Amino acid sequence: MLATLRRARYRKDMLKPEFNLAEYVLRAGQDTPEKPALLVVSYDLADEWTYARLTQAVRGTATGLLAQGLAPGDIVLMRLGNTPDFPIAYLGALAAGLVPVPTAAALTETEVAKIIASLNPAVILNDPEVPCPANTPCIDLVDLRAMRNLPPAAWHMGDPDRLGYIIYTSGTSGTPSAVMHAHRAILARRMMFDGWYGLRADDRMMHAGAFNWTYTLGTGLMDPWTLGATAVIPAPGTSAGDLPPLMDRYGATIFAAAPGVYRQALKSGRTLTLPHLRHGLSAGEKMSPAVRESWNRATGTAVYEAFGMSECSTFISGAPGCPVKDGALGAPQPGRRVQILTPEGTATPGSPGTIAIHRSDPGLMLGYFGAPQETAARFQGDWFLTGDQGVMDADGQITYLGRNDDMMNAGGFRVSPLEVEAVLSAMPGIDAVGVTEVAVKDGVRVIAAFYTGPAPLDDTALAAYAKDKLARYKQPRLYVHLTALPAGANGKILRRQLRADYEALK
Repeated sequence: MLATLRRARYRKDMLKPEFNLAEYVLRAGQDTPEKPALLVVSYDLADEWTYARLTQAVRGTATGLLAQGLAPGDIVLMRLGNTPDFPIAYLGALAAGLVPVPTAAALTETEVAKIIASLNPAVILNDPEVPCPANTPCIDLVDLRAMRNLPPAAWHMGDPDRLGYIIYTSGTSGTPSAVMHAHRAILARRMMFDGWYGLRADDRMMHAGAFNWTYTLGTGLMDPWTLGATAVIPAPGTSAGDLPPLMDRYGATIFAAAPGVYRQALKSGRTLTLPHLRHGLSAGEKMSPAVRESWNRATGTAVYEAFGMSECSTFISGAPGCPVKDGALGAPQPGRRVQILTPEGTATPGSPGTIAIHRSDPGLMLGYFGAPQETAARFQGDWFLTGDQGVMDADGQITYLGRNDDMMNAGGFRVSPLEVEAVLSAMPGIDAVGVTEVAVKDGVRVIAAFYTGPAPLDDTALAAYAKDKLARYKQPRLYVHLTALPAGANGKILRRQLRADYEALK
């Protein structure tokens, strides 16, 4: 019944001619102005933002930005750190009808300069601690914070399909692409409430990511706020091992993180006492079965995974009350139209192909900024091609096989690195593993497994372990011990970099 009511509200909102993403996110909280919207927590201290305080900060920021001479539709580049300033500025810009562009604080000045040249933003919101080229039009953090107490701006209402925000994705080529999203993209996130989160208004959602990560911005902040729930974010510098005590202390009912955070939190090996926790959420990359099972044993709770991308957020997932088959990600969320496509058309059940989502999905991007041809190339008829490989069974559940450019070729067979990684990650002495295909000499490529652990393992033992669990053509021919695996800002293993680093030494 609750899911039916939510879908009815979603359809009603889609038909509204006047819409604003920020107003929509903060609307439910107006019924409980003194309820905590956000808790930034350490073990001894919690910085509390009520819905009244948060809404005032957002609308005051909108007033201040407009007072700087900015006009609806202007692009605003965000160079802010891991603090509440980030979501407040983001929603403040949207409230004013501006187009915010969140960027990772780790980007260098050179990388930011390329973004500035491409987007030509009207202004940059800049924390002096975050790299940004000199001699660019900036509003610094002190001035930005001072805006919060200004009279609240009116929400800038308009067509739900108008440009709302831009985010950057590396894509399959490794070259960053600017992804344009409409204000209506927030409406698609409602499909996650029942199709992934199991989210309720009385929940306390703890997200382990940084404020300036889009996974945190969506799952950790805006989605709980849309329902009038409470977002709990660990203070900067909190280690993964400190997260379980914080979840217990602040009553987290749902925990969201990348798989690597779960793995680090489990390293102590002890039972985790989390009486309030109902379940966990995972996204960013595939979680290994070993980590999922260890979390379940330690906490007594399940972890539900989701698949998505910058161009369409998450749209395939498991969810409470919806059993997921072994090895599968889950199923398309209710209301999502998803297919597995080959160049010839829809793949038959059980056959691999490219995961695709219909162009009618409200969460699908408007396109790549300044790149109409690149946008058009991602479609096969009415279907957006994600660039990820998967298999859908007769029941609609989807097993993820990896990125198109991550798939390996072994003796003519296509092999998913995820399948090999899932097997090796269960071997004692391996903490994390990344598998890719590398060139060992001209014309000769082999499957290589790069792993971390307390010490290098015997290659013969590794080969014997793989032999018992993988077909011959799937078994790595090369094992390399590393102190750390290269990962992006979102925690995903960079298999392309593993390959490049290894081949550069040959």
